[in-house]
Amino acid sequence: MGEVKQGVLKGLEFNRSVRVEARSERLSDNGGAVLVREVLERTGTLRALDAALDDPRDQRRITHPQSELLATFVVALSLGWQDQDDADALRKDPAMRLSVSERAGDAPLRDDPEEEGNANPAVPQGLASQPTLSRLLGRLADFNRLDVLREQLRESAARRLLAGNAGRRLADLTLDFDALPVPVAGHQPWALYNGHFHETVYHPLITTSADAGDMFGARLRRGNAHAADAATEAILEDVRWARERLTDKVSVRIDAGMPSEPLLAALEAEDVPYVARLRNNSKLDELARPNLRRPVGRPPHEPRTWFHEMTYKAAKWSRARRVVLVTIEKPDELLLHHFWLLTSWPAETIAAEALLELYRRRGEAEGHLGELKDVLGLKLSSSPRGKYSHDWRSEIIGPVRPCDDPFFRANDAMLLLCALSYNAMHALRCTLERALPGPKGEGWSLKRLRERVLRVAARVTLHSRRVIVIVTESAARYWRAIWDHWRSLDAPALAR
Repeated sequence: MGEVKQGVLKGLEFNRSVRVEARSERLSDNGGAVLVREVLERTGTLRALDAALDDPRDQRRITHPQSELLATFVVALSLGWQDQDDADALRKDPAMRLSVSERAGDAPLRDDPEEEGNANPAVPQGLASQPTLSRLLGRLADFNRLDVLREQLRESAARRLLAGNAGRRLADLTLDFDALPVPVAGHQPWALYNGHFHETVYHPLITTSADAGDMFGARLRRGNAHAADAATEAILEDVRWARERLTDKVSVRIDAGMPSEPLLAALEAEDVPYVARLRNNSKLDELARPNLRRPVGRPPHEPRTWFHEMTYKAAKWSRARRVVLVTIEKPDELLLHHFWLLTSWPAETIAAEALLELYRRRGEAEGHLGELKDVLGLKLSSSPRGKYSHDWRSEIIGPVRPCDDPFFRANDAMLLLCALSYNAMHALRCTLERALPGPKGEGWSLKRLRERVLRVAARVTLHSRRVIVIVTESAARYWRAIWDHWRSLDAPALAR
């Protein structure tokens, strides 16, 4: 390979004409940070979030405004920088500094005391440090600020949907509710072993819309929480908000572990139609057994599906409800597959075939959860310190509920910031899909979006008090296409 001398690689074995140098030019591999910031600006997410959150710091003594700290979190998470320590490594990155700053013109890049033209050496020199970001996360762990984050997460989804619908309320909306396991390392507060996933996790409840792809809600729960824990209050809260803000027709798709009498009764009392899958049990198996027979004749080469309408009353239910037995025959398999769907829609309103098609679209919501977990790399790492550092379960005395623990609430705030980053990336993805639809209607995954559009090389130059961001031609193709459709993200100015 040759030797490293004063930051220069020379004499490479594969090609001795190649010379690698490190220069003081403004180079970045995070060029897409400016796109993420533009999404936050056009959707109004950052302005609304900063306006709704109070900043208790002495404004005369701060170096980084709250809006810059919030932008640093969202932009860094969108580009794949999940650790707060990454902010220290990116402090001098010109694209990141330009994207999170509130200062106009070329001021974000003229903040070094030794740099020519800098009249104020007290201005911030790069991104906020890791301790500064940690202090922001601690402030966001306050109950009222968590409510603000939760409300602004919903609003970020609502503004995109309304902008795409010319500012008009939607005809209808289906909300999907599911639980997401988030593996953790170390001694995180209320991260417990979950027997279903066979690992130590948090078990948050996530609200999405499979049809639109936006994230509407995220609530952190202890690791051993059942899928139905706190689901009734969370689902009703999101449904009422959607009715007030977006549409009068809201329906619900829920996971198999969530249907319970309190939830079903509450949805029926609010006249909210729902569909859910029921877990098989001995009574349901006995009810299904007479219908698990193949028709007479040679089976075809394609899968076949049959439906049987029934009513069923579980032991803890207050009344009988409509259930649909779905039986599937697959080629070359001896046994039939079957499962149950539970719904409040009558058969006259939605037939069994349409009900199954509606429920199967919940798979898209699971795909969105996978992107939230894998692409954004959920890392909830606000650990107890001091005397609680080695084992919070044996030492902690005061808090008896997760919500009483400030470290748990800090992780809840981090989860909400991850969801806000997801919505920003999803808005950018929707714009790109509108501009450059893939073959056969194939969309863009967030991973592909990050690799091709966001994590791109850029050179930032200053000329006549203007900032020029130079990107590669391969990335410029996507950036031009996005620019032509920016208007689809402009936040509508609507009264509730």
